[in-house]
Amino acid sequence: MLSNLFGSLPAAGEAEEVFNDLLAVPGLRIERIVSHGQCSPPGFWYDQGWDEWVLVLQGEAGLQIHGREAVLALKPGDHAWLPAGLRHRVAYTSTLETTVWLAVHRGESVSMGAE
Repeated sequence: MLSNLFGSLPAAGEAEEVFNDLLAVPGLRIERIVSHGQCSPPGFWYDQGWDEWVLVLQGEAGLQIHGREAVLALKPGDHAWLPAGLRHRVAYTSTLETTVWLAVHRGESVSMGAE
C-alpha cells in the first residue's frame, strides 16, 4: 500500500501531538509524530525499555538527555539514537511551523501503539 509521510498532516492549530504508526511488527515500530509546539511536561522523563531512533524531517525540536545540561537541538535531517533506559524528554518543538518526526522503536519491549 502506497502512503505519503507528509500526506494528511494535521492542521497547525491542533492542540495535541499526533502519533501515527506507519509499520508495527514484533520488535519494531515506525511512527510519524506531528508536533505544533508541544513538549514533555515539567519533570517528566521518558525511560523506555526499548531503543529509539528519531529523525526530524520538518520543523525543529529539542531533546534533553538526563544528566546533560545542554539541549540537543534537532533541525531537518538531524537524528538521534536513544538506547533503552536513556532518560530523555522533549524540551521543545517549533511553534512557528509544524514539526514532523520519524521515530523507529526497536526491541523486545516494543508493542504496537506503546509509548
